[in-house]
Amino acid sequence: MTHAASPGEPSPLRGRRPPQGDAVIDRAFALLDAFTSARRVLSLADLTHLTGMPRSTTLRLARKLVETGALERREDGRYTIGLRLLEIASLAPRGHGLRAVAMPFMEDLFHITRQHVLLAVRDGDEALLVERLSAHDADPVLYRVGGRMPLHSTGVGLVLLAGAPSSVQERILEHLPVGPAGQEVPDAAELRRVLADVRRGGFATLTLTAPWPRTSVAAPLMDPDGMVCGALSVVLPRTDVDHKTMTPAVRTCARAISRELRSAPCADKPAREAR
Repeated sequence: MTHAASPGEPSPLRGRRPPQGDAVIDRAFALLDAFTSARRVLSLADLTHLTGMPRSTTLRLARKLVETGALERREDGRYTIGLRLLEIASLAPRGHGLRAVAMPFMEDLFHITRQHVLLAVRDGDEALLVERLSAHDADPVLYRVGGRMPLHSTGVGLVLLAGAPSSVQERILEHLPVGPAGQEVPDAAELRRVLADVRRGGFATLTLTAPWPRTSVAAPLMDPDGMVCGALSVVLPRTDVDHKTMTPAVRTCARAISRELRSAPCADKPAREAR
């Protein structure tokens, strides 16, 4: 019988329960995947419930991950993600490597706008936020660094989707999710037209009204092979800024980052994501 989570109880990981005989590495990643931005500290009981693994297996893996630094065990016995994972993640060329190249230009754009400047890459069928610069008095933003964003309904997502392989585009178009309350989701035909406009114009402008009015102006980052390897955007209050005047600044900044990527040493160039 499947255990249904009661209100206030962590919900099980959907599709993450390792079947009998799974490799240790799969079980270890299932345990790490139990942590989210809303679940940063978990007990052994939480981990057992969320992964669906036996308590003895969960305890054994948790102890090993603590030994390696992937997890840290607090004085109260609960677990958090360890700094060793941050150390390893810093070597990812499509994450921190791209961020290192882009950051000086993002700072320039931030000083011009005093709003939100986002840097994202595509990871499968989602966008992954690599960096965000935000002013203290800027409007709220929905996504955190390291968080995932939809491709079809964010500025950076539209740029990344427009530059993605046709197989990815078709997969997204065939399974458009339902948007948040008050937010319209374009149908497949409309989204195809939007993606064509993004490819033709070299930028995306997306205005949303929920949960608050805002507009995202985004432009692609190109790797040395001329492929889209990332996206840069500015998120602005819908009523306070002339967004048309912001498009040239975002595009100019994105082109400057792309030039730096072409001239960067080979070891530092972000690897292409082919999925």
